[in-house]
Amino acid sequence: MINFALFTDFYQLAMMQGYFFEKKDEVAIFDVYFRKHPSGGAYALFCGLNEVIDYIQNLKFQDSDLEYLRGLNYFRDEFLDYLKGFKFNGDIYAVDEGSIVFAYEPLIRVKANILEAQFLETAILNIINFQTLIATKASRITTSTNKPVMEFGLRRSQGKSAGFYGAKAAFVGGCVGTSNVEAAKNFDIPVLGTHSHSWVQSFDSELDSFRAYARQYKKNTLLLIDTYDTLNSGIKNAIIVFKELQNDNLKPVGVRIDSGDLEYLSKEVRKNLDEAGFEDASIIVSGDLDEHTIERLEKSDSKIDSYGVGTKLITSFDSPSLGGVYKLSGIMKGDKILPKIKISNDPRKINNPGLKQIYRFYDKDTNKAIADLISLDDEKFDDFQSLEIFHPLYTYKRKKITNFYTKPLLKPVFKDGNFVGVKKSVKEIANFAKEEKNSMWDEYLRNLKPQTYKVDLSQKLWEIKEKLINSHKF
Repeated sequence: MINFALFTDFYQLAMMQGYFFEKKDEVAIFDVYFRKHPSGGAYALFCGLNEVIDYIQNLKFQDSDLEYLRGLNYFRDEFLDYLKGFKFNGDIYAVDEGSIVFAYEPLIRVKANILEAQFLETAILNIINFQTLIATKASRITTSTNKPVMEFGLRRSQGKSAGFYGAKAAFVGGCVGTSNVEAAKNFDIPVLGTHSHSWVQSFDSELDSFRAYARQYKKNTLLLIDTYDTLNSGIKNAIIVFKELQNDNLKPVGVRIDSGDLEYLSKEVRKNLDEAGFEDASIIVSGDLDEHTIERLEKSDSKIDSYGVGTKLITSFDSPSLGGVYKLSGIMKGDKILPKIKISNDPRKINNPGLKQIYRFYDKDTNKAIADLISLDDEKFDDFQSLEIFHPLYTYKRKKITNFYTKPLLKPVFKDGNFVGVKKSVKEIANFAKEEKNSMWDEYLRNLKPQTYKVDLSQKLWEIKEKLINSHKF
């Protein structure tokens, strides 16, 4: 990622200038979290941390940036001089990229001088909100089938950046590859694709177009058969070309169907291919697919071998934003933390105060996750033989857990402005995401009516939160 110092909202700079002249140099703690799981699900797949790291490491105000700000006649010279030497010097903790995460959990924790911490808000939210959204959508889609899913969304994405980082997030979410050549090159992930209807239309006949494609790509012949008539023309001409390949001791890859009744057409096409002796030829389908369409196709015993998903993946069509927030949760007073809370009539908008950690509890016998506990950073639970956790709003809902071990989810990424984390490749992140999904029971990951995973507060954190809420009652 290139330097984007002005990749921010105006009010971040305005607040920074105010802090600067008010001489507010205290250390602040901010949390990044979201309040609602996307697409009606019960989880999200955390994505975008690599790009947050790149952003912070390359963060520097150029002379042209400062001249632009000076020309606004809003920012004073002393503040602009401060920006000229601006560098992030604080601490950042985050969950591993590719982690299964849940609403209200602090995914990223920023602890820094309040000017530095405030400035990071917009960029971090832009990166994390989008990539987590698309990775989650891809996870939902790939969970709906055990067959390969390809990401085909570039032409329908909201701009170049969305197509580029969306392809990465889709791969993290479980897609086997992308049609986006730039993303495939930069992230070292498989690039995939066939041909379009225009290829077929550009020839005098469908058969001529198929033969031409097979001449050019003898070992990778995959033909789009629904330009005119899938059953009366497309599959028949494809079989003719496949037999010609067979005469040259070559095997076709298969066919793609992009429209129509995909269940019915896939069954009929499969019959035609099998009767012609091409049992190994694959049937790939595309065309405004999502997790619900794919689940229906899978349950109908359709004869589909893989899916290409575009628009409804790259745009997260039914849930176009994650709604992540960046909230102040504490101010350092010397070595002590002064917890901060934002009060609302809507309890869902009240943040969890203080410097926090997330602990995930696993069953020792199955290694499956039991629950998450948001706690104060200095709390530990490994020595507990049993622990009773409770719902943070409906405290009568309680669960006693035993036979468990824990893992802290927030890990150091930056310390005193220096990168101290481990930056994984996109393939490594995608493999970790698969491990994460395997650590969850299926009822939390299913697309329709999933069970709610337990995310509770520790007793100490809950008491601090209740005390702060009560102190703000008038």
